[in-house]
Amino acid sequence: MKAKKVHIVTLGCPKNQVDSEVLAAQLKANGYTLSETPDGADIAVVNTCGFIDAAKQESIETILHVAQQKKSGTVGKVVVTGCLVERYKKELKEGLTEVDAFFGTNEIKNVLNEFQAEYKYEMAGDRVLTTPPHYAYLKISEGCDNPCSFCAIPLMRGKHVSRPADEILHEAGMLAAKGVKELIVVGQDTTYYGLDTQGKRALPELMEKLDKVAGLEWIRLMYAYPAKFPKELLKVMRDGKKILKYIDIPIQHISDKLLKSMRRGITRRRLEEFLYAIREKVPGIAIRTTLIVGYPGEGEKEFEELLGFVNEFKFDRLGVFTYSVEEGTTAAILGDPVPQEEKERRHAAVMEAQRAIMKGSNEKKVGATLQVIVDRKDGDNYVGRTSHDAPEIDSEVIISSAKALDAGTFADVTINDSYEHDLYGTAV
Repeated sequence: MKAKKVHIVTLGCPKNQVDSEVLAAQLKANGYTLSETPDGADIAVVNTCGFIDAAKQESIETILHVAQQKKSGTVGKVVVTGCLVERYKKELKEGLTEVDAFFGTNEIKNVLNEFQAEYKYEMAGDRVLTTPPHYAYLKISEGCDNPCSFCAIPLMRGKHVSRPADEILHEAGMLAAKGVKELIVVGQDTTYYGLDTQGKRALPELMEKLDKVAGLEWIRLMYAYPAKFPKELLKVMRDGKKILKYIDIPIQHISDKLLKSMRRGITRRRLEEFLYAIREKVPGIAIRTTLIVGYPGEGEKEFEELLGFVNEFKFDRLGVFTYSVEEGTTAAILGDPVPQEEKERRHAAVMEAQRAIMKGSNEKKVGATLQVIVDRKDGDNYVGRTSHDAPEIDSEVIISSAKALDAGTFADVTINDSYEHDLYGTAV
């Protein structure tokens, strides 16, 4: 009997990507073949995102596109899963009758049942990587208990659930055995890890254990909530052999008025003290953050306060979202009083400030020799990243080299030139 082909489309964040990789491994173990394209696939799976308006729109458009392929005979069945379904299953079922089945988050066993496949418990932690083989995301928890007013993640992903440390370490070892050199630790809030199962924030201990996993070279931490950050983690980051001097801490805003309305559990004074303490206690660390502009109540005064702090603190890496109302969140009752045009103006102003900060920072690196992980070949050059840069969201290094460089290897690169985001250098 010919093996059935399945094509998986993943939208949204790295956590979704991990879910799709786990599903792919389970299906493969059940005799399915994985197809990179939908052409001729017996089943197409769309793993959706429902985080903000733009993500929801992309998910809907992707579903419609795959449904059209089913109509034309290119694809057999269409299955839709993930965050958007968790929030809007009833509406999606009513509006997208071409779809054969809908499943929310954490329903992998039900998805497999739809495929007449069984969940293989002995494969826990096994995945079919969709990243380049030298780096992978490691999800240490599911869900979130933080009460942020603007965020619908708890509605889609549920309460925080920490994975057992042994299970995480086993998966990290499997990934290293596959050739993964860079492990990127993710969760909805990585700092909450262990609080539900051990009664304490156990991320420092987990990171110490990951630091000892053979075969790994770099370990990068993402999605760290600032309000109750375990301070012991800074020592682990400072002293770890493989843990990178890099951390992603979404602060969202700096105005006390907005931090209170956003229910972030922290004041500007405490937030500033914390951020400066990170730089003091972990010399050379790169701090990435995410901001929201256009939140209800953000007037010109509050925005200027935010912009001023961006220029003052000079985050090493920074991203900005424009606020969108999310049904079911506590901020939804505040409406959406800031016009979209004004949100876009504020977004552009923050990014312009960050470009100037990055330009100045990159100029100081000219002449230095930096360790770079090689991601890919691009024409006559190679493209890689420093330890201060996460894949896809941060800066890159364009490398010229007299000898061939393999993806996943490390190279010492002397920086010759710099631009706002990227560095240019020559492999030593």
